[in-house]
Amino acid sequence: MIEAVCFDYFNTCTSAVRRGSGHRWTAEVLGVDSSAWVALLDRTYDERVRGAYGSQFAGLRRLCGELGVEPSIAQLRVAAELRLATLMDDAPLRPQTIPVLRSLREAGLRVAIVSDCWWELPAVLPRSPVAGLFDGAVYSVQVGHAKPHPAMYATACALLDVDPARCLYVGDGGGRELSGATRFGMAAVQLRAPDLGSHLTFHAEPDWRGPSIESLEEVLTLVGAPMLVG
Repeated sequence: MIEAVCFDYFNTCTSAVRRGSGHRWTAEVLGVDSSAWVALLDRTYDERVRGAYGSQFAGLRRLCGELGVEPSIAQLRVAAELRLATLMDDAPLRPQTIPVLRSLREAGLRVAIVSDCWWELPAVLPRSPVAGLFDGAVYSVQVGHAKPHPAMYATACALLDVDPARCLYVGDGGGRELSGATRFGMAAVQLRAPDLGSHLTFHAEPDWRGPSIESLEEVLTLVGAPMLVG
């Protein structure tokens, strides 16, 4: 019997992630080339989400240093705010996310968000529309490991006080998260929503042969929880 559900955040709780103009604006504020900035973000992704680049200002300063630029404190502050706004613009919540989370909680299931991320998501999520709809959040930047490392799943199960065998993991497959969850002893299901396919993701799992769903609402059926009305 499933007692808890862990959700990936990006591309799962959110619509398909696609980079918007906020990245160009951030580069302009920092005085770096926008194409070089985006390429650097891609190149440093693994290190950043494991916490190797440190906090917001230290991390942004280090990135700029790798592009030969030394930004001022004022530039870093504006860039940090732009990073937060850009995250929300690039990855809006799916319409089904809040109703599904509410329904799971109402049915007595525990819920966690498990995400590979830099410093932005821990800053945004506690004051986002889903705040209060999950029992715990696991951020790779705080754990020091990214999916599919077992520490991510172990941290989630500990926060939820649940045995892995009684926990369902839901994700699009980025970070090879699905196979990581099953190796840890969880049930796992891939979200294959119609908007996914050309979305921004790292270390995708195209060879996943396990169960899949096309909508988050199907999670409720999997765990036997009714959708709340109203």
